[in-house]
Amino acid sequence: MTEATAGLVVIGGSHAGHQIAIAARNAGYEKPVTILSDEDTAPYQRPPLSKAYLLGKVDAEALLFRPVAYYEGQGIDLRLGAPAISIDRPGKTVTTAAGEAIPYEKLALATGARVREIPIPGADLPGVHYIRTLADIDGVAAELDRVETVLVVGGGFIGLEAAAALRVLGKKVLVVEALDRLMARGVGQTISDYFADYHRAQGVDLRLSTGVQALTGGERLSGARLGDGSEVQAELAIIGIGVLPNEELASAAGLDCDNGVLVDQFGTTSDPDIFAAGDCTRFVHPFTGEPVRLESVQNASDQARTVGAAIAGKPSAYDAAPWFWSDQFDLKLQMVGLTQGHDREVLIGSQAENAFSVFYFGGETWLGADSVNRAGDHMAARRLYQQRYPLTEAELRENADNLKGLVKALRKG
Repeated sequence: MTEATAGLVVIGGSHAGHQIAIAARNAGYEKPVTILSDEDTAPYQRPPLSKAYLLGKVDAEALLFRPVAYYEGQGIDLRLGAPAISIDRPGKTVTTAAGEAIPYEKLALATGARVREIPIPGADLPGVHYIRTLADIDGVAAELDRVETVLVVGGGFIGLEAAAALRVLGKKVLVVEALDRLMARGVGQTISDYFADYHRAQGVDLRLSTGVQALTGGERLSGARLGDGSEVQAELAIIGIGVLPNEELASAAGLDCDNGVLVDQFGTTSDPDIFAAGDCTRFVHPFTGEPVRLESVQNASDQARTVGAAIAGKPSAYDAAPWFWSDQFDLKLQMVGLTQGHDREVLIGSQAENAFSVFYFGGETWLGADSVNRAGDHMAARRLYQQRYPLTEAELRENADNLKGLVKALRKG
């Protein structure tokens, strides 16, 4: 019996995981490629889970990035329900939960992130849910027929997307956020206030600067005790208080980790034969020069393409502008840039018409923009940001109705 040929092993069937394998193949990598996924479903899109999938607008098959036959056609061995449990760096093998040792020439980690669990009494009651996987949403959907009121703990993107979908489905929704504004990690005050007003106008009971002391009930969830001592009723709770990077496998293998697996501009870890991409990574962002860990589809996909090309011997440094989006009710929020630390917000468009953009400045430096139902603004801002265009406030106001003109001028220049 001959030994298996060592090739590329990808740990994780995530956005980043499947893209690494495909990118490596597209860049000419000819050796065996194996994806080890701990889920039983082929790689699928996660953003629609709390929106279109929960609303029943798309089914599970429509979420798949590619049909299983595609991976077979590309010579990619997609192994579902096959979690990796250890990495032997000296021996260059990965061991699965089934006890199989798989040799690798190059290894890529796309282990993603896991939900941050809420450490309060009652957190283990039936009826308490988190949103991360297809199975998570299926669990929520299975209970909705007997649920009248839903408690959403956390006013970030996931929590608000779920709240919006549940209101559309006719449920009473209470959102509790410990901070004094919504989506505080990702947007500025203007956007936070606007979305708070909009959710309330749609019937969401929104409580800011309020925590949850305990989830209450007998055989299953029936309510919660809030930080102000008040009691609320809820037959179902969705917890959305952030995620943690899955860095344990990397750390146990001796790779450098610090709130994520540390990688360079090519996605290389502290071991030159091991790469990483996606939510599990932390790196110095080329646009800010600061270390970040980005939880976004954009970063997962772009970083994965960088890793795939590097594995195939065609390295090209990661240099993608960070952008994000969130759909809530009939609002499409599109964001570009890393805008923490801004000291000025400039609004263009009309909040009254639910179509506007907010541009962020720190001193004289343009840091990025958030757009609500103004896709043209977002696309123009992305192009300008990608080119590191030094947009000024005066220039923004002068071209508020024609940002595309700035993009055209930049191209001509």
